Amino acid sequence: MNPLVPAVCGALVVAGLIGMVYALRPAPPKPPGPARGFASFGQLSSRLDQMKPRTRKLIAAGTATGLLIALVTGWVIAIVLVPAAIIGIPVLLSSPPAAASIEKLEALEEWTRSLAGKLTAGQSLRSALIKSLQSVPAPIATEVGLLVSRLWNSSGTDVTTEDVLRAFAEDINDSTGDVVASQLILAASGRGQAGLAKALDALAETVAADVRARRQIEADQAKPRTTARTVTAITLGVLGLLAFTGDYIEPYGTPLGQVILTILLAAYVATLLMMRRMAVAKPLPRFLDLQARNTHRQNRNEGATA
Repeated sequence: MNPLVPAVCGALVVAGLIGMVYALRPAPPKPPGPARGFASFGQLSSRLDQMKPRTRKLIAAGTATGLLIALVTGWVIAIVLVPAAIIGIPVLLSSPPAAASIEKLEALEEWTRSLAGKLTAGQSLRSALIKSLQSVPAPIATEVGLLVSRLWNSSGTDVTTEDVLRAFAEDINDSTGDVVASQLILAASGRGQAGLAKALDALAETVAADVRARRQIEADQAKPRTTARTVTAITLGVLGLLAFTGDYIEPYGTPLGQVILTILLAAYVATLLMMRRMAVAKPLPRFLDLQARNTHRQNRNEGATA
């Protein structure tokens, strides 16, 4: 049997496993595009267009390097392994997007305190919300800007302040943000207007405590990621040094060796993926989830009709 066949099969197995890892990553919803004659080519072209220029350059450089290594050493697996390592390892060892969520909560705390101060000065809730845009912290500037815009556009329409605040909670998309929005909704309905400033001050303290707890959790979750980065760097360094000896990696140059190497690398990638999932904390359930509320209302109406 041609020894190139098992090597190509091993490379395809690695490509499939890396594709599975990439497919498991959540992707943002995409707007429907025009139909194309060749769907697979169109999807590949769309993914390449959505990548950052730096990522495309890294893929091109990694593919060229892997092809060069395959031509020089006969390791066909390098055509897939090198670009996959350049792109995949940093992604697997990177920190989850928890820091951005914590920064948003800190900004929400500051905005809540500012809003309480405006209400203490005698301003109405609507006026305080609109004027809060002047000093809103940067991490939630977009959300508060949308809130103020909806308030302006709601004049003379059927859209209530409660609807605007629920949309604001959807933009924040956090259980702690729901707590703040719910207090503002109560005040907008007239049931919680009295003592709203004190309630917002107390909420700000609660948000601050939540931020401290999340920072502690993030610090604890960063420890295994740091260990994994260190072990990966040491492993790659040792393998790089041993590669120049020619004796240690020589068995992996055979077709069977490349298949075994493919299995070992796939197991290592699976371990990194499992570690990353274990280190990501599940978000607390929201109680102002608009989509869940609409689904529940629709199911209730269907039950009443039946």
